[in-house]
Amino acid sequence: MENPSSPTSRALRTLEILQARPGTTAEQLAGQLGVTERAARRYVGILREAGIPVDAVRGPYGGYRLGRGTRLPPVVFTEDQALGLVMAVLDGQPAAIDADDLVGAALSKVIRALPESIGRQAAALRAYASAAPDRRAARADPAVMSALVAAVADHHRVTVTYANEAGDQWEAEVDPWAVVVRFGRWYLLCHSHRAGAIRTYRIDRIRAARALPQRFVPPGDLDPVAALEENLASGWKYPTRIVFHAPHDEVAPWIRPPMGRLEPDGDDECVLIGSTTNTRMYAQEWLPAVPFPFTVVECPELREAVAEVAARFTAATQPPRADRRRAR
Repeated sequence: MENPSSPTSRALRTLEILQARPGTTAEQLAGQLGVTERAARRYVGILREAGIPVDAVRGPYGGYRLGRGTRLPPVVFTEDQALGLVMAVLDGQPAAIDADDLVGAALSKVIRALPESIGRQAAALRAYASAAPDRRAARADPAVMSALVAAVADHHRVTVTYANEAGDQWEAEVDPWAVVVRFGRWYLLCHSHRAGAIRTYRIDRIRAARALPQRFVPPGDLDPVAALEENLASGWKYPTRIVFHAPHDEVAPWIRPPMGRLEPDGDDECVLIGSTTNTRMYAQEWLPAVPFPFTVVECPELREAVAEVAARFTAATQPPRADRRRAR
């Protein structure tokens, strides 16, 4: 393994910094390399001696920049970077352990392209690691993802074909604002012309995406992650309204964004307003995790699902049948 403090390693690191941040000054370069400014200039000189044009621009907006038409060498990873990349891939997609998997095949190519000393470590990590499949994992179609990312970048409206958990399928014209990954799932944050409102669609449930000629202008102050969190619980099949019989500040830490928007209702109560397509999950997983009494005010389907859960838990507290016979 090459010494990271060797002149060659630091020269390559200098090239990497200038690729990522044109206009880096000698002082900034020295700070990132952990050397003096004089040494930083020496590493720039090594690059120039190797035939890589590096321009020095004076003034407040100056610094070092790679010259026009620079032909850069292949991407170079350190051992830590290579192992980190393999770990991230296997963590995000355990199936990549298998070289026949789509992402696994791409990972094989990356490993083969690494220098032998580094590639050997990355290959060993992949060969001897074991990955447990996530039963809740949701994998988006790469072709759909590619179409959506292109539409986001080009500000083109798209038609998406969406299927919910119940198997209902529909088409909608949307302005795709952003693609957001949250807790291992990919979402499309968009403005739906069908609904006339902001919507969040799970990309693994988008069956097709087709670009349209119409263009759009996204909101100038858009914070994709915050907007996604705020809108996760809006626009679904069953509108919900739940009153918690406890102060807002006590309940708020227990409410997840997909459950809805929590609003104060006096000093001793608060109201959760949202919507869902899966009342069973709402009743079985989300509400039982909130340690406060509540009343389902709106949504008969959710009320029925909560009643089923309550009946099951009540039955679980009863003595076994044999004990009940002895008690009689």
